[in-house]
Amino acid sequence: MSQPGSPVPARLADIAQQARVSEATVSRVLNGRSGVAAATRQRVLAALDILGYERPVRLRQRSAGLVGLVIPELTNPIFPAFAQVIERALAGYGYTPVLCTQTPGGATEDELVEQLVERGVTGVVFLSGLHADTSADPARYTRLAGRGVPFVLINGFNERIGAPFVSPDDAAASRMAVRHLRELGHRRIGLAVGPHRFVPVRRKVAGFEAAVAEENARGSADGRPVTGVVRHTLFSLEGGQAATAALLDDGCTGVVCGSDMMALGAIRAVRQRGLAVPADVSVIGFDDSQLIAFTDPPLTTVRQPVAAMASAAVHALLEEINGNPVQHTEFVFQPELVVRGSTAAAPAG
Repeated sequence: MSQPGSPVPARLADIAQQARVSEATVSRVLNGRSGVAAATRQRVLAALDILGYERPVRLRQRSAGLVGLVIPELTNPIFPAFAQVIERALAGYGYTPVLCTQTPGGATEDELVEQLVERGVTGVVFLSGLHADTSADPARYTRLAGRGVPFVLINGFNERIGAPFVSPDDAAASRMAVRHLRELGHRRIGLAVGPHRFVPVRRKVAGFEAAVAEENARGSADGRPVTGVVRHTLFSLEGGQAATAALLDDGCTGVVCGSDMMALGAIRAVRQRGLAVPADVSVIGFDDSQLIAFTDPPLTTVRQPVAAMASAAVHALLEEINGNPVQHTEFVFQPELVVRGSTAAAPAG
């Protein structure tokens, strides 16, 4: 039995499962034996770190460097989901991730970046940062590049910033949602999204309006046109609730939201009117963070390909760090509509 406060003994089965290798391979790595590929050995060591086990002294090595991960918040579950995958990938390559989270009244993105640079950070990953805000000055990223710090940006493209970008296809996400609701018979569809100054919002709105036009051009059996209504609000549960209340006043029976958190607010607004989801109003979210399948009702949503996007961002950053510049363009990933219990046929009449 281990003494209180002593490290928990590593279990070969747990490490093998995490690293996706055999227990025999784990044993060879932990005992410092040869015959294991370098990449496989690194996966086993990363699994130790992820599971919270201490590496044997002979296997400990200096970190390849610090990599900052700057995110807006942790209250929206999609951000911790991205952070977990990114940190795991960085650890697998021997880098030490440093999570920097903005809080109301706390450090700004610029202040966080300055602190990272002062600590000799090797690179930075920005997730839904000021690069996505069209009202923000992109010169801050030019200055960062001038200081020799490689970086990659997730969610929000800006052609004035010379760096790799990784994004979901926001316009396609809106089109998927509108098409789904139209197939269920909804004719008046609302879109609840954040402030217009954000690039992902603009793209979602463009996709939404294009989808409504496409559905009307296609026509319907009953000849009734599809009407789209857009409401801008805050990216929060309360924002989704306020926007949906207005969309209900506009007669919408289907509501597409810019995030899962906003969709939960939409469901609250529907219930406050004495209506039911999905019998009276269908609601679609965006993100598909881990717990969304367990809401009441389980939320139909458009899933961001978090694992693929995070992996691409890390690989692009490491190429830049290693002196192999990646094309400074946007890598766009296709989302996926996940149909659950919050959407159903439009109410009669």
